[in-house]
Amino acid sequence: MRRRALIGNWKMHKTADEAGTYIREFLPLIQNIASVDVILAPPFTSLHVVAALVKDTSIGLAGQDVHWDSQGALTGEVSPAMLYDSGCQSVIIGHSERRQMFHEDDNAVNRKVKAAIAHHLTAIMCVGETREERANGKTSDVLTRQLLAGLAGIDAIDDTQLVLAYEPIWAIGSGTPATPTQANEVHAELREHLGTLFTTAIAKSIRIVYGGSITTENIQALLATPHVDGGLVGGACLDPSNFARIVSSAAN
Repeated sequence: MRRRALIGNWKMHKTADEAGTYIREFLPLIQNIASVDVILAPPFTSLHVVAALVKDTSIGLAGQDVHWDSQGALTGEVSPAMLYDSGCQSVIIGHSERRQMFHEDDNAVNRKVKAAIAHHLTAIMCVGETREERANGKTSDVLTRQLLAGLAGIDAIDDTQLVLAYEPIWAIGSGTPATPTQANEVHAELREHLGTLFTTAIAKSIRIVYGGSITTENIQALLATPHVDGGLVGGACLDPSNFARIVSSAAN
């Protein structure tokens, strides 16, 4: 049975002081919830604050992005070794905003995934189609390309090294999420492709989470489907009370 995971992606929100306030409010609200893995992805500038406050708790810490080199003359970039040193156990890679706004291609995603794994970080690799691609019946083609390219050259992997996140671009921030049926169908297809890359057992063990307008109202229906193993939560995670309600709903 795959454990559910909820990843709160703060994006470009919260100063270090605000991050500290968030964690101090959030921790008491979820202290009795042990059945869901909760991972927070604050901005780089707040990683050290959050890491210190969640130490000795069950909450995981993730970077929002990473460069594939371990060091170098790369102004503004953050290496996997730096994330690991900051207390991260995982990192989000290939988020739709990185792909669309910063023109990251599948090759960049692949290099980042390999670098994350090499530095003992779980790669939370995102895939997703645009509204136009879905309307034109290209969802399967787009996701297959992103998945195969993102994992190219990786001969072996396990569920501690990879989490897949399906985030349909048309659903992010739109208030119109994928239906549980839509999400489950995509996740099932992604899992099938994982089985062609690795073993069937590995494909069954890797968690595939959904991202795109997750709320307290829809999280339970999404998780009731067999292939949705959690959520990558954006705007709804920025308020600690609201995110705690989502975590509680997922636990139930």
